[in-house]
Amino acid sequence: MTTTAPRLGTALARLLILAAALLGTLLAGAAPASAHAALTGSDPKDGAVVATAPKEVNLTFSEQVAMSADSIRVLDPAGRRADTGEILDLCSGSIVRYGVALRAGLPDGTYTVAWQTVSADSHPISGAFTFSIGAPSTTSVALPDRAAGGGLVGTLYGIARYVSYAGFAVLVGGGAFVLACWPRGASVRPVQQTVVRGWLTLTGATLVMLLLRNPYTGSGELSDAFDLAGLKSVLETKTGAALTSRLLLLGAAALFVAVLFGAYARRTDPKEKKDLAFGLGLGGTVVAAGIAGTWALAEHASTGIQPGIAMPVDILHLLAVAAWLGGLTVLLVSLYKAPSVDRSAIERFSKVAFGSVAVLAATGLYQSWRQVGSWSALTGTRYGQLLLVKVGLMCVLIGIAWISRRWTQRLADPKPAEEAQAEAEAEAEAQENSEAEEAEAEESAGSTEAAAPAEATATTATTATTDPRRAAQLARQRAAVATARRKRERDADPERAGLRRSVLTEAAVAVVLLAVTTVLTSTEPGRTEEEAGRGGTAASGPAAVPDRPVDIRLPFDTGGVDGKGIVRLSLDPGRTGANALHLFVERPNGKPLDVPEIKVALTLEAKDVGPLPVAPDRIQTGHWSASGVQIPMPGEWRIQVTVRTSEIDQTTIEKNVKIG
Repeated sequence: MTTTAPRLGTALARLLILAAALLGTLLAGAAPASAHAALTGSDPKDGAVVATAPKEVNLTFSEQVAMSADSIRVLDPAGRRADTGEILDLCSGSIVRYGVALRAGLPDGTYTVAWQTVSADSHPISGAFTFSIGAPSTTSVALPDRAAGGGLVGTLYGIARYVSYAGFAVLVGGGAFVLACWPRGASVRPVQQTVVRGWLTLTGATLVMLLLRNPYTGSGELSDAFDLAGLKSVLETKTGAALTSRLLLLGAAALFVAVLFGAYARRTDPKEKKDLAFGLGLGGTVVAAGIAGTWALAEHASTGIQPGIAMPVDILHLLAVAAWLGGLTVLLVSLYKAPSVDRSAIERFSKVAFGSVAVLAATGLYQSWRQVGSWSALTGTRYGQLLLVKVGLMCVLIGIAWISRRWTQRLADPKPAEEAQAEAEAEAEAQENSEAEEAEAEESAGSTEAAAPAEATATTATTATTDPRRAAQLARQRAAVATARRKRERDADPERAGLRRSVLTEAAVAVVLLAVTTVLTSTEPGRTEEEAGRGGTAASGPAAVPDRPVDIRLPFDTGGVDGKGIVRLSLDPGRTGANALHLFVERPNGKPLDVPEIKVALTLEAKDVGPLPVAPDRIQTGHWSASGVQIPMPGEWRIQVTVRTSEIDQTTIEKNVKIG
């Protein structure tokens, strides 16, 4: 009974279009390099108005960061440095806090704090805020409109990260496919080329990342990639050490590839081949785990909760990804470039892929819990949403893999006699086609002499040796005949053709899945994002500190022209009794926004107090103030701010804060 392969051409085209659209949406909406550490507090706070100049400015982070001499800069209203440049390490226990000392005798006005550092998982983070001494003033300092790790350098660094993951998968998965599934593939040239290209890709991407690391975490200027002093400082960091270690391990991997496609491919004695395969498998596993460890030691797994468990789990996850997707790549190349790949090899890879999926499920479940932590973070943070997309793509990939597995079960290798007969028939047909095409080429060249078939053949051979164009034409004809013959051989087995199409579809989805994974590694984990923003939720607001203003930020969108912005509210001193209220209305780029009206109401629901209305006065563009705002009793107060941006466009935003 003849089996007809399903026609997946149209479906594959649609899948690729959908994958491209999905990938474009993900990359277009992704921040250049979202932070994995977060600024959780500062003293003075953002927007605070203090009576006298503080001695220092300090910043508190959610996790450990790497500080340099220029990580925190304080600028006066004229844009001059107001700090001494001395970074103060104020860390205590689990509290990560750094500061910078201020110069003595600072005049009144608005000061800008600009900071930039590198989180413990290697990603650059930055930000800026303002505080005022005495009273707010105009300032010539423009807040940066680009986050650290953005721009052209950030894009190139992100591409290099993606390419490095792909190269690792092909290198490790390709080697594993040859050793565990198809030993004869070690002597197949397309397989050799694929694995070697994986090694070259990973090595090149690692070198690019090492050169771009300095501008990626610093200036953002591409020209700084060749700054030797900057490169030296990168080599002294954890990420620099990881990238250097990866290059050294890739040297060992090059030796592994050379032996695999050299001595191992030439071995004919079964016992010797088996012993060498065992040594290559053991050594290759150690090298592959070491390369995977360079990611685990420098990125997500090395920070946060349970790093001692997370790092080996991350290594297992990367190895499983490589065994599946890298082996899939080599299998696809083998099916198209080396149709003689054994059915037994495909069956063995099917088992390897199944085991890899099981490992991915277990390690991925742990990683998801560790990075997300709650159902709300899974659906309410960018990391969680990307994780859901990744899970969906994994389900699609597993479904296509199941189809490939069915094709494998139905695959039948031709018998040696039948194979030899098919080869002989193909050769005879190719010879006939070649002779016919040569005769036709003679006629098209304008030959007018009638000759016998034997004489025409002799004339053709003579012409080919004397006319280079004729020789090239004959070579192209023979190449076309050989290509057509290989295509006929491939298409002669419908099961094998169906397997090729399903594996191609599987590989297309895997490309998008790898891209989503790369974006995930540069996105702030949901657990961190929720912890950093917990102080800004309505359920649990920031606790007020006596004699320190309560400062909150309230994004708003009225829906009209100039309807988006941020309200920065400061309640000083943030305790019961009389307080001074300051409101700063800003556009998304940090520039002041003049609005027709802004109102405030305070409610203490636990005591059924309020709402207490407050009508602030306009001081200047984007600045509103009210004095003597009475807070009658301590508790968790809900602050509601109503912003009107036109005659008909307004919105009310709220946040809870603890007073007293």
